[in-house]
Amino acid sequence: MDPSSIPYCGPAPIPADWMLRWNLDPGLLAALGAAALIAMRQQARGPFWAGFALIVLLFVSPLCALSSALFSVRVAHHIILTALAAPLFAFGLPRLRPRGGASLWAAAHILAFWVWHAPTPYALALASDGAFWLMQLSLLATATAFWASLRSSSPPLAIGLLLAMMVQMGLLGALITFAGTPLYAPHLATTMAWGLGPLEDQQLAGLIMWAPAALLYLGAALWTGWHLLGEPPRVAE
Repeated sequence: MDPSSIPYCGPAPIPADWMLRWNLDPGLLAALGAAALIAMRQQARGPFWAGFALIVLLFVSPLCALSSALFSVRVAHHIILTALAAPLFAFGLPRLRPRGGASLWAAAHILAFWVWHAPTPYALALASDGAFWLMQLSLLATATAFWASLRSSSPPLAIGLLLAMMVQMGLLGALITFAGTPLYAPHLATTMAWGLGPLEDQQLAGLIMWAPAALLYLGAALWTGWHLLGEPPRVAE
């Protein structure tokens, strides 16, 4: 196998060995340590450290290797990264104030999400470590900026943008689910060991986007609306 074509997380594992496939890349561990030190200096709050634990789960645990085998796991990986870890980072770093409004960052994140889940850029990310980290960091950065910018947005705007996120996630998931052929070349030969054909794995990935991922944004919109309704009315002076 050409070493340049091996995904960052390593070759696709099989069920017998995937739980042993921890990623102890020294560069990654050093970067995580540096990020933790910076966060402590920035007086990061509890939510940040919960998000940090999710990052360790995604990139250090055997889940990283499993995402080399199954596109559905890669999609779940990206959902955890952008819809769970990113908001935890945003609300755990109160000093984070992204430039630009929430609408700008919503558009940037949607663009990044759609680009990296198109077949050609996705295949590039699994064939190049540089492209892999560009994919992961662009998704995380735009998502974190989006969630952080919601803090300074009006509740109606925040609700509208969260619903827009829900709709675009469901649309992309539907397109992937109903594609008639396997679209993601890196997984054409990696899914059968897990009892799934490439098309079945792709359909599962689409359903993860279509339902659970979209529901996360819907839940955030409903939570925002609930708090808006719960605000005491302002008394005219």
